[in-house]
Parts: sequence; structure tokens; C-alpha cells
Amino acid sequence: MNPKRILVVGAGHVGLYAALRLSKKLSSREAEVIVVDPQPHMTYQPFLPEAAAGNISPRHSVVPLRRELRRCTVVAGTVTRVEHDRKVATVQPIVGPAREIAYDHVIVAPGSVSRTLPIPGLHEQGIGFKTIGEAIYLRNHVLDRLDVAAVTPDPEVRRSALTFTFVGGGYAGIEALAEMEDMARDAMRYYPELKPEDMRWVLVEATQRVLPEVDRDMGAYTVQQLLKRNMDIRLDTRLESCVDGVVKLSDGDSFRSDTIVWTAGVKPSPMLDATDFPRDDRRRVTCLPTLQVVDGDRVVEGAWSAGDCAAVPDLTKEPGNFCSPSAQHAVRQAARMADNIAAVIRGREPVNYKHKHVGSVASLGLHKGVAQVYGVKMTGWPAWFMHRTYHMSRIPSFNRKVRVVVDWSLAFFLKREVVALGQLHDPREEFVEASQPVGAPRV
Repeated sequence: MNPKRILVVGAGHVGLYAALRLSKKLSSREAEVIVVDPQPHMTYQPFLPEAAAGNISPRHSVVPLRRELRRCTVVAGTVTRVEHDRKVATVQPIVGPAREIAYDHVIVAPGSVSRTLPIPGLHEQGIGFKTIGEAIYLRNHVLDRLDVAAVTPDPEVRRSALTFTFVGGGYAGIEALAEMEDMARDAMRYYPELKPEDMRWVLVEATQRVLPEVDRDMGAYTVQQLLKRNMDIRLDTRLESCVDGVVKLSDGDSFRSDTIVWTAGVKPSPMLDATDFPRDDRRRVTCLPTLQVVDGDRVVEGAWSAGDCAAVPDLTKEPGNFCSPSAQHAVRQAARMADNIAAVIRGREPVNYKHKHVGSVASLGLHKGVAQVYGVKMTGWPAWFMHRTYHMSRIPSFNRKVRVVVDWSLAFFLKREVVALGQLHDPREEFVEASQPVGAPRV
């Protein structure tokens, strides 16, 4: 029997976990697993706020693909087109000409990107919070703004530098806001020129509540905790413009802010536009509960999808409901999908994915959190501890678990690092200036 070729498009939560499980369940005589992703690692996104705040090393929040997927073929590149009628994908490697990869089964898991709106100035002024690069940039930027505020004699410049605006009150926005404020407040002890009250942290949320994944009372508790930290919470308010850093809100308020972080939702990766897979009205790949791609009533043989980019029916709810785009579902869907692919290759029937959402956990900064798990609600230190314990158990590989625990353990005895490494974002600037020919105009 010739081994089946399984192509995995994307190495996020779904892609990495599915490829890892397939490589363990299927022998090399049964299948060859090829993983294509432009990044050499999978980012464990729930750890982005902690990495940005300096609680863990940024390298410990990512999982190297080649280390974990040793029985798979890893291709560093981008899938630019998938023609499932031919069962061929076009891959553009980092270097060299594009090439086609034929497959027997394809896992479509490119994930999601930030869902933005045509708000004036957002493209020029905003930054997302979905990648490790964005998280580290935000950390360096916030600390750099403290340096700016400490030395400027201009009160307007200081006020703008110390105003930090976050748009979106879901888990990503709340955790990023809370962790960054916690870090900046910690850093203030080294800035005698500034007072914590000089900082202004603004949350803009278009709906009337935050953390829609938990009950309203837990969302209300979160808002109360943020208000106690003197944060400016604007519910039922929209960002209307941020041209040149001037934030204009739908409630009529206007202020300058050097930092505008957009965390208002996600949408399926635009890479799906270059495929011939069926999509729903939200541009997600339509799937059966077995994670097989479906076109109307017809199963698309050999095509599978899960995670943020897939519309997977939620069998624990009324018909018409779909699984939420969360890491909790993505990891479990990946395992079920890998088992189903292995079953189909071995001539057996696939099994439906069914998982009742167990709840949610969120960090609100060091030793602060909110959690709702199996109907049990917790706040403060217990919720924060549960948040850390849960995510430590979920990050792939023993290597990463140990490193994260060591980071946390050291933090009990050592003070948090609050130094900005802004040169990371333009490392050649100093060399370019030093290597200018004599007499040449400086750029």
C-alpha cells in the first residue's frame, strides 16, 4: 500500500496538534504528513499577554515546529492556492520558485487574522495583538512611552505618551489591557518624574459588556476591578477615528493617544479566498461535525478543517449553532480530526466532534483573575492560579511546560524586567548610520 500524503495548511493550534497526533498514530507506511507555514513556530496565543508583560520569556510562548514535528516534513513557506478538484496546493517557499504539492488529504487550518473596520487612521496608528511580534512590540512601545513622558517638558506630549487605548473587550483585549497596565505600574517605581496617576488606560467596547464568554456578573466584576485600578472603561462606545493619534469616540469624547491596540475580534484568514472550498456567509469553511468539509449535502472527500477558519456545528447546542473560535475547541477538534483521518485511511468511519464548552479563564494581571469553569465562578488569586495551571497544561511539549514554570517560579523571587528593547524593531539603523561613506548625506 502506498502511503497517503496528508497536507497540513497552517501550523497554529489546529495544524500543530493534528500533525503531531497523526505522526504518532500513523506509521510511515500508512501516511506522510507535510506541514506548511511561513513561521518556524506555533504561537500559544493565550500566553501573549504574559509574554508582553514580561512574566514569561517570549521564546517560551512559542513551540518550534521542527523540534516537535520530527516525523513530519516541515515546509517554510506560504500556501498561495489550493485546487482540491486536482488535490494540489501551490506553495511559495521563503526562497525560490513556487511549487505544487499533491496530496490525498488536506487539513485547511490557516487560522484567523484581526477583523478590522474602515476607521480613519486605524491602518496607520493601530496595532493588533495576535502574534508574538505584536506582543513584544507593544511591550517595548509602552515602556518607550514612559521614557518619553519622563523627559519631555511638554505636558501635551506627556499626556499623549501616557494614554493607552485598547479597542475590544473580549478576552484578548481585557488580558492585554490588564497585563500591560500591571507591567507599566510596576515600572513606575523607576520613574521618579512620573506618578501612576499620570497614566490613562482606556478600554473602548462597542457592546454593553466585556468578556461575552462568561456570565454577565463575571463581566461586571471584571469591569469593577478595572475601575478600581483607575482605568477608563467605555462600554457601548465605538472608535470613530484615530487620525494622527487623535482618538474620537462615538460618545463625543476626543483625546490624543500614542498607543492604540485593536483587539476587536477576528475573521478567517484571507488565504481561504485562494481555495475552492465552500464557505458560509462569514467566510468560514463549512464542515460536518466529523470535521470533514461539506458542500451543501455533499462531503468533499479528502478535505478537513477546524479552528477559527471553520464553521463546525456545535452538537451540545441547538441546531444552527457553531463552535466558538477558541483554543479550547481548536485543540480538541485537532485531536478528533486526526483520529478521523486515521480512521478513514484504515477504512473505518469518522466520528462526530462533540465537546461542551467547560468555561473560560482570564488573567487581570499578576495575582488577579476571573474564571468560570463547569459553572463554578472564581475571582482574584484562585482564578489567576487556575488560569496559569490550565494554560501550562495545554501548551505543547514538556520542554515548554518546564520553561514556563521556571519563568513563573523565578518571578516569585526576582523583580519583573521592565526594560524596553526597542532596537529589535530596527536593528540595522545604527550600523547603516555608522557605515555611511564619508561626505554622504545622512538619511
